[in-house]
This record gives sequence, C-alpha cells and structure tokens, in this order.
Amino acid sequence: MIIVHHLNNSRSQRILWFLEELGVEYEIKHYQRDPETRLAPPELFKVHPLGKSPVIEDGDVTVHETGAIVEYLAETYGEGKYSFEKGTPEHVRYLEWMHYAEGSAMLPLLLRLYTSRLGDDAAPLLPRIESETANHFTYMSKCLGENDFFIGDKLSAADIMLSFPLEAARSGGVLEHFPNLDAYVKRFQTRLAYLKALDRGGEYAYGPG
Repeated sequence: MIIVHHLNNSRSQRILWFLEELGVEYEIKHYQRDPETRLAPPELFKVHPLGKSPVIEDGDVTVHETGAIVEYLAETYGEGKYSFEKGTPEHVRYLEWMHYAEGSAMLPLLLRLYTSRLGDDAAPLLPRIESETANHFTYMSKCLGENDFFIGDKLSAADIMLSFPLEAARSGGVLEHFPNLDAYVKRFQTRLAYLKALDRGGEYAYGPG
C-alpha cells in the first residue's frame, strides 16, 4: 500500500486527490505545520532531507517532489487515462503544463506571500509582482478558454498539478479577475474523488468556500 507523508495546507493535498481519482489504496502519515511559523515540523526531516512534503512510499520506491510523484502515479497506476500518448501534440502540451505548474505558476504567488510579511518595505517590489501575477493568470485563462480541462476533453495529471496554484490564487483573490479559472476550480472541487481526499487529508485552507 502507498504511504503518503502529508503536510496540512500544502501541495500534498493534490496527491491525495490524484490517488482517489486513480482508485489506489493509500495510507496517510499526517504532519502539522507550526501554528506560529507555518513551517513543517522537524519530523519531516526523517522522511526528506529538506523536510518537505509530499513524499510517497510505494513498496521499495520512495518519491518526492510533487511533479515527480504525479508523473510516477500516472505512469504506474493510470493506465493511460490521465496522460497522453507520446509523440502526439497533446503529450507535448501535457508535459508543458505539468512542469509549468511548479516551474512558473507558483513563483508570483510565493512572491506575493513572502512580501505580504514585509509591510511597507515590500512597496518597491509590488508593481512587478502584480504584473507577473496578471501575466501568468491571463495566460492560463486564455489557454483554458471555455474548456473543461487544460488538455483535451479529460481530466489529466496536468490538471492535478495545476490545481494547487489555482486554488492558492483563488484564496488570495486573484481569480476574481478570471471567471473561467474560478469556474474551473469550483468544478474540480465538486468531484467525488476530490471531496474524499479533502475528508481524509484534514485541514486545507484552499478548499471549497
């Protein structure tokens, strides 16, 4: 059985969601953030040398980094349902979105988070951060258009990866300017597998509401 080392209010929530979509049995080892610092507990350093979550154990295989975990699960358990055939244009788009989620989409959101703690000292940085935020979410909004999913007509592992930056953006009010992205988040947050994962995962500040 897969073991998920799961930190509350973190990227690892989408791993639980994906496992529910896949119908794969899993066990959760819960870790709680420090209520004051919001940092992960030191126990996670026993699992990952950087003290990060998510981490999964699948028998003798241990995988960390969210994107690597999602790719591993899609390839190992997805039977092609959550990815696209290699050599097709859809597979290229799939790879782009898989890596875009953490490689590009998260950066302006993290900058917004960290500079929010600086007060007036953050003022010189804010115009560039807001510009980059608008740039990235305008791009995602145009690419999604009126489609239900980012690639083709099915939920893919790329949608799983994109869920966290979009949920974080919605929580911060960013998606008020992008109604199609807001509707996209609301749709996947009603999926049965998503709700089951939410129930099992515990505290998650970016969920429905």
